[in-house]
Amino acid sequence: MKAELISVGTELLLGHTVNTDAAYTARALSAIGIDVLHVCTVGDNPGRLEEALRTALGRSGLVVLTGGLGPTNDDLTKETAARVCGKRLVPHEESRRRIAEYFKNRECSQNQWKQADLPEGCHVFPNNHGTAPGCVFQAEGGQYVALLPGPPSELEPMVRDSLIPWLAGLSQGVIVSRMVRTFGIGEGSAAQRLADLMESANPTAAPYAKDCEMFVRVTAKGETEEAAQALCAPLVEEIRRRLGDYVYAVNGDGTSPSCLEHTVVGLLAEKGMTLATAESCTGGLIAKRITDVPGASEVFHLGAVTYANEAKERLLGVPAELLEQYGAVSEPVARAMAEGVRRLAGSSIGVGVTGIAGPGGGTPEKPVGLVYIGVCDGTRTLVHRMDPGVRQKGREWTRFRAASTALDLVRRLLTGAPVEYERI
Repeated sequence: MKAELISVGTELLLGHTVNTDAAYTARALSAIGIDVLHVCTVGDNPGRLEEALRTALGRSGLVVLTGGLGPTNDDLTKETAARVCGKRLVPHEESRRRIAEYFKNRECSQNQWKQADLPEGCHVFPNNHGTAPGCVFQAEGGQYVALLPGPPSELEPMVRDSLIPWLAGLSQGVIVSRMVRTFGIGEGSAAQRLADLMESANPTAAPYAKDCEMFVRVTAKGETEEAAQALCAPLVEEIRRRLGDYVYAVNGDGTSPSCLEHTVVGLLAEKGMTLATAESCTGGLIAKRITDVPGASEVFHLGAVTYANEAKERLLGVPAELLEQYGAVSEPVARAMAEGVRRLAGSSIGVGVTGIAGPGGGTPEKPVGLVYIGVCDGTRTLVHRMDPGVRQKGREWTRFRAASTALDLVRRLLTGAPVEYERI
């Protein structure tokens, strides 16, 4: 099935709100084998929305509209979609009951009640996180049209718990996806290694690059979930073999939380080890990403942002002569930071990061983007020099890339994998 997404809201066009709905919905649809061919954003204007919807219905079998289902006068998605598709809006009693329950001790305006008027014959998706229900119905030409609320806190659970299961029920057979996640190898190099595998029809393999990482999505269709998984398994294993230690995780549909920090927390817990971090240019980002993971309190001891040289000396015990001789951004100082924070926290592993995030502060010898990352387990200390990327992408990108590299170095230390990275 070919799909199209239409995001509705003037605030999206003006840039006041970031359109995360389209990204989340597209990922969820692609995970069950539905190709999203077009994504469109329109303001709260019935004429332009009608034009976009008619265009979408002319080229796609599924059109998903997000936003514009609320109680205000400019929430006209449902009315426009019903008119274009030849549907009457009729009261849906269960949705009215849920709205009444939501407002049971407060005044409920007529605008609130209009949220329960839905296209006749539609399949209703209850909204357990707001008041506007979603729904899906067939247009006169047989195309499926789904209407979903705009707030991500309402849309994401509705996509996950209602839309995706409903769409999965339409197809004959079951579609499953596995996501092979890598760090340290570029999309081009990975594609070269996997070129012949990407010619497979069922299962399929497709590479994606995002946030300094590279993923390969493996998707298969079978009569049952077990059959589809069995088709995926050999291809996943061959991809892992070819990409080797660059692979840090393989997870289900690619939308569940499985990232470097989850992998590191899991490995630390599995081995009964703990971690502490000393950060300069990353400003606490490594500690933040680690503590975003549920259960991190069992493995994370301490995070110190030692930006100033004085803090490096006083808290971490970095010798003043190292700072004077080599400068704060150097291999010896990163080594001393990792060893110092491990000693300070009494943890199994210490991480030290020092670099030049930019945009200023660089020199010919130490350019913007240069970062040294030390990882110490008490027996050995690894120090990796992260050179500037092929293209400078700004301060935040440098900091995120450095944090990811630090997390991956911890992974490699825990698993005994060699330290090997491409310049990306």
